[in-house]
Amino acid sequence: MNIVFDLDGTLIDSAPDIQSAASTVLKRLGKDGLTLAETRTFIGEGSVVFVRRMMDVRGINDTQYNHASVHQDFVAECEVSVDKAVFFPGVIATLTALKVAGHSLGLCTNKPEAPTRAVIRHMRMESFFDVVMTAGMIDSRKPDPAMLLKVIENLGGGHALYVGDSEVDAETAVRAKLPLALFSAGYRKAPISDIPHDWVFNDFASLPSIVTKAMLLGKTRG
Repeated sequence: MNIVFDLDGTLIDSAPDIQSAASTVLKRLGKDGLTLAETRTFIGEGSVVFVRRMMDVRGINDTQYNHASVHQDFVAECEVSVDKAVFFPGVIATLTALKVAGHSLGLCTNKPEAPTRAVIRHMRMESFFDVVMTAGMIDSRKPDPAMLLKVIENLGGGHALYVGDSEVDAETAVRAKLPLALFSAGYRKAPISDIPHDWVFNDFASLPSIVTKAMLLGKTRG
């Protein structure tokens, strides 16, 4: 079965790294850095939206030129700010078990490609993913389903399960007509009851059983 994961807030708690990158850029502009709470709130819709939000909260004029310049600096900082991220408990054991069981794993993130590759290398995740799709690789970003569907196509097609943590991930899954396993300990902002999902979990040890249920669901629908 194809299992596609979101990255930030699903597999890794990367908010401290993103906070560090954002604060470095803001301090160069003479502004206070972001708090961790602000950072978590701004994550989810890609770096362009993140930068727009951080500029707005610090009263920085968001002209096209300013935004492009600040965004470029932010992405560059994110590429080197990779030492504070941690895996959510049980992630590595679960990814290993899923690979051993013969599942194809993909990654679909709104994070830009260079920072994504940097954190994957730093956290030694390269061997887990058969396909990686990031912002900028195609002309689309979540919640548009094109990225997610492209990952599944590149995995060879067939039944798939999407694993994410946020409202953006839920909308992506709905629009892609795919089942969603919602990781409830990530960066979601709304109550779980307000987020469309097929299964919800807060312990990665329970994900393999959800995958089994998703496989049965796929056979039923297929």
